[in-house]
Amino acid sequence: MTISTGDKLPDATLLKLGADGPEQVRLSDLSAGRKIVIFGVPGAYTGVCTNAHVPGFIKAKHQLMEKGVQEIICVAVNDPFVVQAWGESTGATDAGITMLGDASAEFTKAMGMAFSAPPAGFYDRSKRYAMLVENDEIKILNTEDNPGMCDASAAETLLGQM
Repeated sequence: MTISTGDKLPDATLLKLGADGPEQVRLSDLSAGRKIVIFGVPGAYTGVCTNAHVPGFIKAKHQLMEKGVQEIICVAVNDPFVVQAWGESTGATDAGITMLGDASAEFTKAMGMAFSAPPAGFYDRSKRYAMLVENDEIKILNTEDNPGMCDASAAETLLGQM
């Protein structure tokens, strides 16, 4: 079942690369009592993700923060080593975007956002989406019908809805 606006954000353990290696991050620790933006991408280093989705959130970060957003989180179905390297190469890390890996797609599946495209080598990848979450409740959720598009899930679209 796919989540929708008004639903509670499913809790999951995601991964980031810390000083001593992979570290677990409970999503509920980042979302409880806070206003956050989470955007999901099919994969690190893929074209639309690298050239449109991440740069859009970097560009809109200050405007989102002015609207009360406390943290912007990018979730990719990749391991934390790849996600960190991708965050560094795109400038997302320097911009203060939190880059988290959903290596087992636990969160992605719990949201009903998993898809597979075997010809592209994608298995249990994430649909492209962006959402505003306040105190664990999904207030706005924008999902792309086509993983190669970044219109509904663009930072500018989310910003205009807030």
